Amino acid sequence: MAAHRPGPLKQQNKAHKGGRHRGRGSAQRDGKGRLALKTLSKKVRKELSRVDQRHRASQLRKQKKEAVLAEKRQLGGKDGPPHQVLVVPLHSRISLPEAMQLLQDRDTGTVHLNELGNTQSFMLLCPRLKHRWFFTSARPGDLHTVLDMAKVADTILFLLDPLEGWDSTGDYCLSCLFAQGLPTYTLAVQGISGLPLKKQIDARKKLSKAVEKRFPHDKFLLLDTQQEAGMLLRQLANQKQQHLAFRDRRAYLFAHAVDFVPSEENNLVGTLKISGYVRGQTVNVNRLLHIVGHGDFQMKQIDAPGDPFPLNPRRIKPQKDPDMAMEICATDTVDDMEEGLKVLMRADPDRQESLQAEVIPDPMEGEQTWPTEEELSGAKDFLKESSKVVKKVPKGTSSYQAEWILDGGSQSGGEGDEYEYDDMEHEDFMEEESQDESSEEEEEEYETMTVGESVHDDLYDEKVDEEAEAKMLEKYKQERLEEMFPDEVDTPRDVAARIRFQKYRGLKSFRTSPWDPKENLPQDYARIFQFQNFTNTRKSIFKEIEEKEVEGAEVSILLVHLVCCFHLFLFFLLGPQMSVLNMVVRRDPGNTEPVKAKEELIFHCGFRRFRASPLFSQHTAADKHKLQRFLTADMALVVTVYAPITFPPASVLLFKQKSNGMHSLIATGHLMSVDPDRMVIKRVVLSGHPCKIFTKMAVVRYMFFNREDVLWFKPVELRTKWGRRGHIKEPLGTHGHMKCSFDGKLKSQDTVLMNLYKRVFPKWTYDPYVPEPVPWVQSESSSIVPQEGME
Repeated sequence: MAAHRPGPLKQQNKAHKGGRHRGRGSAQRDGKGRLALKTLSKKVRKELSRVDQRHRASQLRKQKKEAVLAEKRQLGGKDGPPHQVLVVPLHSRISLPEAMQLLQDRDTGTVHLNELGNTQSFMLLCPRLKHRWFFTSARPGDLHTVLDMAKVADTILFLLDPLEGWDSTGDYCLSCLFAQGLPTYTLAVQGISGLPLKKQIDARKKLSKAVEKRFPHDKFLLLDTQQEAGMLLRQLANQKQQHLAFRDRRAYLFAHAVDFVPSEENNLVGTLKISGYVRGQTVNVNRLLHIVGHGDFQMKQIDAPGDPFPLNPRRIKPQKDPDMAMEICATDTVDDMEEGLKVLMRADPDRQESLQAEVIPDPMEGEQTWPTEEELSGAKDFLKESSKVVKKVPKGTSSYQAEWILDGGSQSGGEGDEYEYDDMEHEDFMEEESQDESSEEEEEEYETMTVGESVHDDLYDEKVDEEAEAKMLEKYKQERLEEMFPDEVDTPRDVAARIRFQKYRGLKSFRTSPWDPKENLPQDYARIFQFQNFTNTRKSIFKEIEEKEVEGAEVSILLVHLVCCFHLFLFFLLGPQMSVLNMVVRRDPGNTEPVKAKEELIFHCGFRRFRASPLFSQHTAADKHKLQRFLTADMALVVTVYAPITFPPASVLLFKQKSNGMHSLIATGHLMSVDPDRMVIKRVVLSGHPCKIFTKMAVVRYMFFNREDVLWFKPVELRTKWGRRGHIKEPLGTHGHMKCSFDGKLKSQDTVLMNLYKRVFPKWTYDPYVPEPVPWVQSESSSIVPQEGME
């Protein structure tokens, strides 16, 4: 008997590999120098041993520690600018002059007084602590001054009341400062030693709980005696500094002394000499200078005088009055600086940046040649060919008779005749129904409430502005209608809908339908600047600032052309050109008044302050963003406005000026991008009512009021509030009634809608000059009222 032999299709199993597994070395030898794709694509990094890794980590820690110590020594030291401290009292019971007097400790160091406008400021030099401070103050009622001073201050010293901490004005000021971005801050309590000894412990506990809500993990110091003031100064000197991103990448300056030299031709034009300590980055004389509240200017030259407030001053012979040797005024400071001036940089006209903020549009840039007669005749022939419609008609029908025959005429004709007989009956029924609905809406809008009797106050009625109250009531009604019926508008009866909505178009899908961002741009877009890639431009500019060393000075006099003023806050610009800024904001919970789009608002964007009329739109990741007619409180919105180019990060605060002159905070947020191509799309919704419903067909009326409008909007898709979709089949009669088909049967209570869209643009209302607001003061009833005599 022959043995079985396996055929060629027998399964062949792998042989077992016995012995040890392959190591890394054998794998590399077998690879013969070949590397994996991931290894080739990654950056080759040298592998360090454990000892080298520990040594490298210790070196990095040492470098970071040395950088922190160097920054701490430079601020307020002999080689750096003085430590600028802004003192802000948060309660009306706090005595600001008493606190400033305690900080002027002549036993600690030398004090130099200086008057700046309505606020007192002084320079404190303390050689024992190797530190010097420049103290300024601002009342929380003067909100814009507080915000501007906080942008240039190194530390903010908040003064608290021992019983309440802060009042409503102080709380409002804190909300604005938190939204703008807080630098380093310190809390101090004034007046706690004046309380009875038993109540001091309870007051500290209550104050600690109140402070923990606003300032978690922060402790407060006392400021009642000279010894406590000395401890506070040590805390300010040794405190770790917090950085604000929008100012660290720029050079900025607070004016210590100002001298205006008018020209010979005109007294209103001249040279303004500003002296101060440059902070942040170094200064380039060819760049532009922005003075908050006044605009952008060019510099003429940068001078480096001697330090007017040296930490270790030269010894002067003692005089009879020792106080006279320690106090100097600002005018003497200017005279001393004029003696040993050293010119560091002069402006180069070829390299100096221009003040031109807008592009000068060329009216002939978009011109086209007139088409020839052959092109016009060809276009007419094409329109004739495209307008021809193929229809099925009986034999022997003329072309004139075929124009009156509709597709599926037998079915539609019967329905049209039936509809015409019952037209008047249905109109009467719909009128009665609409009257009932309007009466029910009126009843729902109002409700009865039992209130107690009040005494009529004539003084209160005199302060009420009836016209402003009527306008505010109308805004509240519009905001409520927008919430109930978003984007719905009534079709006008005196103007044809195809004319009223001629700039609108229909979209199959708002998210996916194409829309060219360069289509039908307004004339204002010819005046603005646009980046090819905003993100890359921003990175390259910041990288240039960090790497390139620009010649500058820590103490300098800047020469610009400006009208003299008191408080000057200077920032050095990266570019003054106008563009379209997009900011993400959220409604402030303390403000409930309706804010409509295109209303004039006051902006605090980074270091700039200006007025403009913005647009509100949804904050989405799509390429089209729907316009919001009101600033809603339940979600974040994007504010679009014409303004000078500002590079993020930058905080944004929105204020609205009231009729009494006060500025009310309405929204806070941050700068998102500079992008003119971001499309804000306005939607209008036309509504109609089905009066006859068949299986998937319905007769809709009240959306249009003539036959031509129905034919004009026939290609636009319809939708209903209950989710049905459809389109217009044909018009019925001459009163705007139309036969529509849907993807399902309609309900009798459903509403037929048509969405139309158009792109909108903000108004060019940019104004860098913001009027000074009426200061906020605290009344006896703990409410914020305007100061008397300022209204």
